[in-house]
Amino acid sequence: MPKPEIPVDEEFMINFKKNGGKFLYCEDENELRLNFFEILKENQWEKCEAYCSNLEIPKIFKHTKLKFNKNLSACVFLSDCEFLISNTGAILVSSCQMGDKRLADLPLNFIIIAKTSQMIKTIGEGLQKINKKHNRILPTNITTIKTFEEKKDSDFMTYGSTPKNLYLLLLEDL
Repeated sequence: MPKPEIPVDEEFMINFKKNGGKFLYCEDENELRLNFFEILKENQWEKCEAYCSNLEIPKIFKHTKLKFNKNLSACVFLSDCEFLISNTGAILVSSCQMGDKRLADLPLNFIIIAKTSQMIKTIGEGLQKINKKHNRILPTNITTIKTFEEKKDSDFMTYGSTPKNLYLLLLEDL
């Protein structure tokens, strides 16, 4: 008898946490702001710089002392993403978020803001949706972030990946 298929959101959370990611669910934008400020406070990042290429994100967090810029020496990378991949717990990003930078070039600490509607099953589905979303003008630098903590025993699947200290703020939009 086949195993019952678990919902995409549940599968993502299981795999994301298995990868070492930290996740905060937000029912609305107010809760998103509160959780964001708690992350800054917990990590003592309140007066740091944040590398952020999305001009809309700083508007959400305008009541903070955090300086938003594109300085690679910033203590945190703040961004949205393309999609959340449930079967691996990975975050799909592209040049729309990272520009021409490689993951290894960006700060160690990531705060990613995503919506529940961005959860999909596989990377193949994500690539199809990116193609549709960007009207067949594909962004470059498409990659996944899937290693969220330093692994003692690296294996073939994690070789070459850049571990990031990653927080995911997941905003309910369904």
